[in-house]
Amino acid sequence: MQDFRPIFFVLGILLSMLAVSMLLPAAVDAAVNNDDWQVFALSAGFTLFVGVSCILATRTEAAMLNIRQAFVMTTGAWVTLPAFAALPLAFADLNLSYTDAYFEAMSGLSTTGSTVMVGLDYVPPGILLWRSILQWLGGIGIVVMAISVLPILQVGGMQLFRMEFSDRVEKALPRAAQIGGWISFIYLALTLTCATLYWMVGMSGFDAINHAMTTVATGGFSTHDLSLGWFKDLRVEMIAIVFMILGSLPFLLYLQVIRANWRPLFKDTQVRWFISFLGIAVIGSAHLMALHQDIGFWEALRKTSFNVTSIMTGTGYATDYSFYSWGDFAQPMIFALMFVGGCAGSTTCGIKIFRFQVLFETARVQLKSLLQPHGVFIAYYNRRPIPESVSESVMAFFFMFAISFAVLAAALGALGLDFITATSAAATAIANVGPGLGPQVGPAGNFAQLSDPAKWVMSAGMLLGRLEIFTVIILFTATFWRR
Repeated sequence: MQDFRPIFFVLGILLSMLAVSMLLPAAVDAAVNNDDWQVFALSAGFTLFVGVSCILATRTEAAMLNIRQAFVMTTGAWVTLPAFAALPLAFADLNLSYTDAYFEAMSGLSTTGSTVMVGLDYVPPGILLWRSILQWLGGIGIVVMAISVLPILQVGGMQLFRMEFSDRVEKALPRAAQIGGWISFIYLALTLTCATLYWMVGMSGFDAINHAMTTVATGGFSTHDLSLGWFKDLRVEMIAIVFMILGSLPFLLYLQVIRANWRPLFKDTQVRWFISFLGIAVIGSAHLMALHQDIGFWEALRKTSFNVTSIMTGTGYATDYSFYSWGDFAQPMIFALMFVGGCAGSTTCGIKIFRFQVLFETARVQLKSLLQPHGVFIAYYNRRPIPESVSESVMAFFFMFAISFAVLAAALGALGLDFITATSAAATAIANVGPGLGPQVGPAGNFAQLSDPAKWVMSAGMLLGRLEIFTVIILFTATFWRR
């Protein structure tokens, strides 16, 4: 029989941290005499009570979680935390049902960025800050999970990074706690730098802090209905592009930069592929847009560079709310970019660049083997041979990702959504991007009009995408629960 005490102990710690975080928006609302501070205070108290109760009731001698416990703990945390994070949203004066509140909280913590809220310009500051905090906490949680949990669980080829980073990182920082501490420091430093730059170009302090948290986390929540398009400032867009890209790079490589060693950041093939892919997508889109709309290339480049970067990194900000006007190429291109994502070990979502690299190398070796059946060919990643287990894991991930997307799209279609809305909503959920396509869930709309069952389906899709599919699906297999 499984011992769930260590799992509930960890959940208790996480809930206690979430409760403390609720005090920040409570203080902000209290400072502006908004009554919602009481909602945050009561939600914090209840969440802290549950968290501390879990800690006290399940304290055991320090022990490492086994593989099964790690799977349950990871999925349990990402299901439970939104349930409590939704409480202030549900009980504040927003007219949100608990379904809407859970959807918003799951979208926040998974850094998806889809929203059911309208009239953000008039929403109390505490709620706006809480949404940004959720994405910021989700962003650092994703980085820690990608570095410490998924490689151990060997999910979707992530075991590749135990080999990739173990030598050079552990020699510099031999203790896992040190690595986690430095990652948190880097994440905080990037956020503060981004906020300072936003403030220097004219944002209010409140807007700068909120947008910095959601930019570095590549989440995309904004304090305005028009997102960053509300500011109509090229400088704001440029800052956002830089920090969306920085949030999309492997945070472990930043450890080398701190030690005055910039070479790994530029030599890493995953980083090169990401920058190259993004550059080709931006320039190609700008060229096609300039031809279709008969506008200057530089004007087209401004529009596409921001919006394409936002979509590919899964941030979901927008400044141009009509992709249709870009040309016939726009919708299929945007749809495809939703799935790409950034680098492993970053705050981004999607399939991740390294999996495309592994798949490409595997296909290249297969093609060579067809031409020279007796030859010996080896697939490489970052100048190292790719273990067969990694190739198998990556191919299995692609298969399960496609199946999960198809099931989500079919479920949303069965709930009454049209083809474009259902497929793009499924894509934006499982790839944790934010906006979909079409007038209802596109950048100019939101997800408020979806039925409650559709919102729960999308919440499940966000969870699947954020936890790399297998971490969730394995819990529904009979084999997992057998001793």
